[in-house]
Amino acid sequence: MYLPYNETDAKSIENYAQNLIGKSFSEILGEYNNNLNRIYEDTSNYGSTHENKKRKGGLGELIEECFFQYKCNNDSNPDFDKAGVELKVTPYKINKNKSLSAKERLILTMIDYCEVINEDFYESHLWKKSNLILLVYYLYSKEIPNRLDYRINYAKLFTPPKQDLEIIKNDYNIIVNKIRNGKAHELSEGDTMYLGAATKAATSANSRKQPFSDIPAKPRAFSFKVSYMTHILNTYIVPNKTTYEPIIKNVDELKNKTFEEYIINKINIHIGKSDKELCELFNREYNNNKSQWCDLSYRMLGIKSNKAEEFIKANVVVKAIRIENNNSIKESMSFPAFKFKDIINEEWEESSLFNYFDKTKFLFVVFKKNNDIYELKGCQFWNMPYNDLNTIVFDGWNKVRETIINGVILTIKETKSKKIVLNNFPKKEDNPIVHIRPHTQRSAYLFNDGVIIGDIHKDANELPDGRYMTTQSFWINNTYILSQLNKSLLK
Repeated sequence: MYLPYNETDAKSIENYAQNLIGKSFSEILGEYNNNLNRIYEDTSNYGSTHENKKRKGGLGELIEECFFQYKCNNDSNPDFDKAGVELKVTPYKINKNKSLSAKERLILTMIDYCEVINEDFYESHLWKKSNLILLVYYLYSKEIPNRLDYRINYAKLFTPPKQDLEIIKNDYNIIVNKIRNGKAHELSEGDTMYLGAATKAATSANSRKQPFSDIPAKPRAFSFKVSYMTHILNTYIVPNKTTYEPIIKNVDELKNKTFEEYIINKINIHIGKSDKELCELFNREYNNNKSQWCDLSYRMLGIKSNKAEEFIKANVVVKAIRIENNNSIKESMSFPAFKFKDIINEEWEESSLFNYFDKTKFLFVVFKKNNDIYELKGCQFWNMPYNDLNTIVFDGWNKVRETIINGVILTIKETKSKKIVLNNFPKKEDNPIVHIRPHTQRSAYLFNDGVIIGDIHKDANELPDGRYMTTQSFWINNTYILSQLNKSLLK
């Protein structure tokens, strides 16, 4: 069969893919529909079948079969095996501030728990699928109801650059070693930097056997994280003018050490220095505001803008933690605000809270008070342990959700100086890890009788029954944070 591209030549495949640019999937289906007759006898329902949003990979399948003229399969080899090219059709979106970001992670290949433990990275199915990728980006918009009307705007070959590859290899080893340790059921995207182990189960009941434990594990796939895909989009596909500062200036700096070890060493050489000394060292004003200690954390890594390239690519969040003389932490840790009407429509594993903790890695930089100054004690990488997230945090989230569904009770209490509004949400002491509290400094409410307190448009959001309540966010309890720190950081 004649093909309009050379299936043995990656550049020829890329050049042919340029014909996709500017076209919607429905236009491609119309223009190249005759190609389907070589694959299927009946193509009458092809378009409606692939329009179905529940059909995962349906748009990619359409490009494979209709445009590139080969039948979709689950072969572990690259799609264009003779050229070593894997095809990936993936969405991006335009944010409110006009920046571009990937809409979702990029699934590379399923993880066979029993097979991957015997594979070297460069001999693995993963490397075959990720060594050279033809990325076809289409613009997602929630304003467009029929996904066949999404438009393709970019088609370009991509190979992970050398500096990223070192981190990807280490991510691979972290995932495989966890499987070898019988903990495939505890895998989390927060374990790694650029390469994740993404869940691929339709329901939480789906599971697979793992080789070194009797505990069933969710099906997972190797994937490039959303944050890494956003970096690829803005650096290699649509280069923008935003500049980030790399921590690793030369990939040889990672010789004989992991990225995490390199970061920890960079910060730990300053152990024992006070915040005042660090401010002097890095020519920063000592002003004791909340951002000071986080700024110093970046300065120790050689970053002035608080925009470290590797951290943005890996979704690493830097948190400076201050421990008091009595080994306590004053403040709990806040997270993004949520909307009451959103949380009641979420399932746990699709929820904003689950996804935040499951996909985020933290760098805790710890300072301990000594008289009137804080001394650096060191740092550690941390992500939420699987069991903590899926038992204790789930319970806290679910009780908040149930309170909203069953009806939030708001009670006005008058004190000598002002009126305060009480509610029936679970309190901090009701869950060892998380609680909710206001995300704004000002209270705002709209009651059933029309009484308004504060600015409900700025500082509140709507409850399911039409009332408004001060916007809330989840917080990690300060006592839990303290329990997660390495003991060496508390001395």
